[in-house]
Amino acid sequence: MTMTNSAAKHSHLTGLLLAGTAFMATPMVHAHHAMDGATPTTFMQGLLSGIAHPVIGLDHLAFLLVAALLSVTLKGKARYLVPLAFVGATLAGTLYHLGAADLPMTETVVALSALLGGVAVLLKRSAPAMIVAALFGVIGLFHGYAYGESIVGAEQTPLLSYLIGFALIQYLIIAGAVRALSLMAAKSERLQSLAIRSGGLFAAVTGAVFLGISLS
Repeated sequence: MTMTNSAAKHSHLTGLLLAGTAFMATPMVHAHHAMDGATPTTFMQGLLSGIAHPVIGLDHLAFLLVAALLSVTLKGKARYLVPLAFVGATLAGTLYHLGAADLPMTETVVALSALLGGVAVLLKRSAPAMIVAALFGVIGLFHGYAYGESIVGAEQTPLLSYLIGFALIQYLIIAGAVRALSLMAAKSERLQSLAIRSGGLFAAVTGAVFLGISLS
């Protein structure tokens, strides 16, 4: 039994994404620190480190994409309000880490959030805004806890700017992607659907690669 052209192309694309993500992910697992592992000591260093962390951490970036793809399925203002639950929870997670508390299997949960979120997008699963917000809140705690590793031991000023930096960049990425997808739908729903499927596939593959790395 032979695969259809569409299935063959999908399988080939998945293989390419898996290989490419694995190639990028291996060094990026150790690149979550924008300051080469050094703790920020100034306001600007804290701000730049906070902005960079969710971007250079490919597993975190993949979930930000998932958050946008799930949020765009919501109606009205909920598209832009629900992501705040995730952003707020990441702040709480970082503060929880700084309080010397322990949150087990953080990297594994972060990877799973990208993997399962990507699968949900591909399956076109949607849920009420309150449920999405609650899920974002739980997942955000783990992402925030991981962010906290970069700022442990910092003084109050760089710590504050670090929190501001990663909160702003996360919301801007999610809200910007939601806005872009909304504008895309106004021009071509087919193009928006393709973008959503591609984003879901990227997130799922990225999550799978990081999950494998975290469990190895």
